[in-house]
Amino acid sequence: MDAPERLAELSHRSALAGAAVVADNLSIRFGQGETATAALSDISLTIGQGDFVSLIGPSGCGKTTLLRAIADLVQPTSGLLRVNGMTPEAARLARAYGYVFQAPALLPWRSVARNVTLPLEIIGMGRAERQAEAKRNLDLVGLGDFAGKFPWQLSGGMQQRVSIARALSFKPSLLLMDEPFGALDEITRDGLNLHLHELWARTGLTAVFVTHSIPEAVFLSTHIVVMSRRPGRVVEVIESTLPRARRLEDRETPEFLALSKRVRTALHDGHGHA
Repeated sequence: MDAPERLAELSHRSALAGAAVVADNLSIRFGQGETATAALSDISLTIGQGDFVSLIGPSGCGKTTLLRAIADLVQPTSGLLRVNGMTPEAARLARAYGYVFQAPALLPWRSVARNVTLPLEIIGMGRAERQAEAKRNLDLVGLGDFAGKFPWQLSGGMQQRVSIARALSFKPSLLLMDEPFGALDEITRDGLNLHLHELWARTGLTAVFVTHSIPEAVFLSTHIVVMSRRPGRVVEVIESTLPRARRLEDRETPEFLALSKRVRTALHDGHGHA
C-alpha cells in the first residue's frame, strides 16, 4: 500500500473508530546522518473520543515529542498521524485542540481574564464574546472570582488553572497537557488532579496528558500509555479498572495499588527495551 492509500485508510479507520488521535508506525528523528537522534520509533496508538490518556515513561523517552507531533509542532519523519480524522496541520488550523504547557506562561501585565481572552483577541473575536468566554472558562476551572486579578497575585496552582482556562477558549474537543503540575507541591498537585478529573468528566473532552508520576497517571486516566526509553516505543497500553468517578481516597484502595504496580512493572520492562 503506497503512502496516499495508507493515509486514506488511516483516515477511514479513525472515522470508523470515532478516534481523537490515531498514530500508525510513527517515527521522529532530529538531525541528519550519524548525529541524528531517534526520539520515537514505530508508535502505533489509538486514542478514543472522550478518553483521558496519560503518557508515562523515563525522561527523554519522547512523551512531549509525541504530544507536540499531535499538535503539529513537530513533524513526523515517517509513519502517519491523524487528529480528529484530519492531519495535525488541519486540526491546528481548525483550532481543534487546546495546549497546556509545563509553565503557565501568563503575561504579568494582563489580568487573569485578559490572559484567557488573548488567543481570542488574536483571531479578532468581539469584546463581548471574548468576555463571555473568559467568564465561562474561568468558572469551569473554579476561578470566576479572580478574573480581575493579575498572575503575580495567584498561587502556582491557580496560575496553571488560568492556563487551562485559556486552552479551553476555542472550545476544543481535545486537550493536550505537557506535565502541567510537575513543578507544584504534592498537596497542590493532588487538588489540581481532582479538579482536572472533575473538569474532564463535566466537559467530555478528550485529554492527552504527559506525566512522570505513576499515582497521577493512575488517578486521572482511562488509559495509560507506558513508553520505553529513547527511542520511545509503546511498551503497553493499560486500561484503567477504576470507576469513572474518582476521589482522592481511591488512591488507597487495592484496585488503585494493583494498577499502580502494573504501570510500575511495565515501566521497568520498558526501561530495558533498546
